[in-house]
Parts: sequence; C-alpha cells; structure tokens
Amino acid sequence: MMLTEKEEQFIQYWSKQRSLPKKDFKEFLKGLSSGLLIGIGIILLLITGWYQRANMDANSKSSPVIIIIVLLIIAVFMGFLYQNYRWEENEQQYLELLNKKKKAENQNTRMQDNSSQPAN
Repeated sequence: MMLTEKEEQFIQYWSKQRSLPKKDFKEFLKGLSSGLLIGIGIILLLITGWYQRANMDANSKSSPVIIIIVLLIIAVFMGFLYQNYRWEENEQQYLELLNKKKKAENQNTRMQDNSSQPAN
C-alpha cells in the first residue's frame, strides 16, 4: 500500500513545519472566533433572560465589564486550545503516514527478496 501524492506532500510539508515554533496565527484565529461565538451565545442568553436565576445573579454580583473580560479570556483560551489541537492532530497524522510509508517499503523489500531467490 503506497502513499498517495497528497500524503507525500503532507509528509514533506509537515517535516519542515514541525521544527518551527507552534505559532500558527491562522489556526489561532479559527479558535478565537469559536470562543467569541460561545461568548456571544452567553451574552444573548443573559440579555434575553432565558435563565432568570442566572440573570439575576449576574446582574447583582458582577458588572458588564467583568463579564466581557471573562468572555474575552474564554475566547483567547479557545484560540490557544484550537491551535495546539491542530498542531497535535497534524503531528499524529505525520507519524501515522511515516509508519505507513515504512511498512510499504518493508513489504516491497520482502517481495523483492523473495522474487530474487532461486526456486528449489
């Protein structure tokens, strides 16, 4: 089972990228946007008064500035979390493809060895 062209390209790409620091701003922005969407959902729930008890508690104990700061912290955390998740996912895929390539090469070597031996 040989690797496809796309898999070979990924191995070449990731062998260069994995030695660089784990700073992929594009992946961070994807995670940040997910965190902001969660924050917007929380704000919408507070504004609409969907859960009366939580709404009363939020209005009495905290200011809107604190709530916004906490939501921004959640969004940044989600950004870093997603960035690291994608890095680890790519690393796992890279290692799996290297293992698959090694198995295919070993299998081809065994087949060549068997075909080069004279029949008795």
